[in-house]
Amino acid sequence: MRLLLLACLRARTGNATTAARIQNHLHAAGHVCVLKDAFMYESPAEIANLTSTEKFDAALAIHLYKGGRLLQGSRIPFGIIFGGTDVNEDTKCKEKLQVMGAVLEEARFAVAFTVEMKELAAAEWPDARKKIYVQSQGIKTTPSETFDWYRFLQNADIPTDTDSLHLFLLVCGLRKVKDPLYLVEVFSDWHREDPSVHLGIIGPAVDPVFTSEVKEKVKRAPGVHVLQELPQEELHAAVSRCCALVNSSISEGMSAAILEAMDLDTPVLARDIPGNAAIIKHKETGLLFSSPQEFVVLSKSLINDPIMEREIITKAKDYVKKHHSWEGERKTYQDLVLRLQ
Repeated sequence: MRLLLLACLRARTGNATTAARIQNHLHAAGHVCVLKDAFMYESPAEIANLTSTEKFDAALAIHLYKGGRLLQGSRIPFGIIFGGTDVNEDTKCKEKLQVMGAVLEEARFAVAFTVEMKELAAAEWPDARKKIYVQSQGIKTTPSETFDWYRFLQNADIPTDTDSLHLFLLVCGLRKVKDPLYLVEVFSDWHREDPSVHLGIIGPAVDPVFTSEVKEKVKRAPGVHVLQELPQEELHAAVSRCCALVNSSISEGMSAAILEAMDLDTPVLARDIPGNAAIIKHKETGLLFSSPQEFVVLSKSLINDPIMEREIITKAKDYVKKHHSWEGERKTYQDLVLRLQ
């Protein structure tokens, strides 16, 4: 089949990573899968035009609103993959809710990353329950073997005395829903008390206005750094070398960065929100915090308790192997896409 996959393809964001992985799964089954950036199109009419001129047999979209609305009234069969903000946030807007309901009605199937996400969607659109499948994100990490950790630290103006350094990495696209400023003040206070701790914020400038705000605030916060974006293999290598991966999002579907850190033997400290709590069991596979102050308390306990750190790393790695198999995800999408024939 010749398949169109619509997603927000901003480089190095979760959606772009997921889209590339699904494309790879479908190519492996012998289909042609073409990725298109949902932001490049305004209306379903433009997509209808695209599907007929490029002779697509079927389509997939990531995000029920951003990608899905463009497939409304589509001439070709399609499936939907929930993003996270669609079910968590966009349902609060009456107009978006209506559009998403109509899209879901037309879709042959939908994929939710977690049981919780499926339940949220089914509560909103009960008639769609039977067509929603749960498939968690499949994870495969590829850390670069030539990554220069010391140069990375030097470029960020972080002391390279790595024996005493504790670098926490907050990996996210710079936009409000990821709340990268949530921990800046308390972290800076902690750094004044213990100069060995540093927080690096790394990710694409998704919202340019907000990115400037982040950079301004960080300038006045010793111990906190906005780092240069890295290609995925180098980012994986950096995550594997850091003290912990941090997630401070207000809302998450399923954070690939968290799962990748677990796979790379790096402990995770994440904000206690439904999307994070669905994949992290507190003090077993990671640490969940509900306030900036609690984040600092838990971070100190992680640094000072190597036995707890080792147990968390081991259990997290086992969890990813068991529940986020890349091969399992491949089989699901290869099977589901046959429903679009």
